Amino acid sequence: MTTYHHGNLRAALIETATELASARGPDGVVLREVARLAGVSHNAAYRHFADREELLAEVAAIGQQRLAAAMRRRLAGVHVTDPAARATARLRETGRAYVLFALDQPGLFRAAFSTAPAPCEDADPYAVLLAALDDLVAVGLLEADHRDAAAVTCWSAVHGFAELHLAGPLQATPRRERTRQLEQLLDTLQGGLIAS
Repeated sequence: MTTYHHGNLRAALIETATELASARGPDGVVLREVARLAGVSHNAAYRHFADREELLAEVAAIGQQRLAAAMRRRLAGVHVTDPAARATARLRETGRAYVLFALDQPGLFRAAFSTAPAPCEDADPYAVLLAALDDLVAVGLLEADHRDAAAVTCWSAVHGFAELHLAGPLQATPRRERTRQLEQLLDTLQGGLIAS
């Protein structure tokens, strides 16, 4: 953990809280512990955050920002030139990136959705998903009036998949089998959306 020496205490507290969330999940973000690890009194921390929830909202924003960035990185790797194939590949990469982030960063992933995040322009994984669905609409593979329902369906599917593998009955699934299951899920989503 980072010990605060000088400069921006608020930023140091958020960084420390984010490290705690990454290691322990949202329950690990305790204002008194964050202050201790940052090397300041808990009273100093309370000058920057009214309560734990306010600090956790900042951590949630960082978690969502990092998730959205991971999704955008996967999208940038799609180099298919055919518009329809590109749109479907981008949708798959969006879902794949979401699940892989959750499995790689479970504590931060849970923290990202544990409370309403502080407003942040880049912290919107849902906007990344909507953009991928807009690509499908643009190439005629998805009806525009189905886009919002498709977004909820896709998000629910990948979020549920991630949670089932993180802490649910599928958590002991071997990696290879989990990868196969994820590809089947993405096949099902893609087939259902395009069929609609």
